[in-house]
Amino acid sequence: MVPYAEISGFPTAAVEGHANRLVVGRLTGAPVAAMQGRAHLYEGYSPQELGFPVRVMAQIGVRTLIVSNAAGGLNLDFQAGDLMLIRDHIFLPGMAGLNPLAGPNDDSVGPRFPNMTDAYDASLRQLAREIEPGLREGVYVMAAGPSYETPSEAVYLRAMGADAVGMSTCPEVVTARHQGLRVLGISLITNVLTGDPVSHDEVLATADEAAGRFCRLVEAIVGRLGAEQGAG
Repeated sequence: MVPYAEISGFPTAAVEGHANRLVVGRLTGAPVAAMQGRAHLYEGYSPQELGFPVRVMAQIGVRTLIVSNAAGGLNLDFQAGDLMLIRDHIFLPGMAGLNPLAGPNDDSVGPRFPNMTDAYDASLRQLAREIEPGLREGVYVMAAGPSYETPSEAVYLRAMGADAVGMSTCPEVVTARHQGLRVLGISLITNVLTGDPVSHDEVLATADEAAGRFCRLVEAIVGRLGAEQGAG
């Protein structure tokens, strides 16, 4: 267990609920590196800084990234506490120029123009559904934050085809795909955006309630992946 502050270049989060530690070990026999917390654009970090932890993990041998987030539900069929497999994303800051791949490209790491058509691995989503058949699935949209969306913004994002909205994930996923990592994304729906006020305390409370279910799902996924790869 290594504090982020002891890893050169690793961004630290100041938001409540983020422990800022990298844990390396084994889960159900499979080697894993787990981040306890992540930094965000709204804390003043660049997209490249947000993607740096994924660069580190790729260098130590990680080939599959499981990324999670707390998100507001735009799909009105969702309920607080649902887990949503991310099928695709809409990276609004990235489309506006805040992309972690902006600047000089190192061709030895990844291509100048990586294909994002299959950013979220279909076989990993299928594996997750086999473990928990009732999982939701949808499109995640990233806003920069830190303010929550206005009712009109929620209507706009819903019309774009998004099922959930959050303030993270896309920089890490783009960085991962640039290096050829497989990605599984899971959003915890902490609330459904119906026009009522949203508070960070509400988000934390829902995350705490769903933590056990989420951890069991990830443990089962890692166990299956480890077995397939002959980990032990």
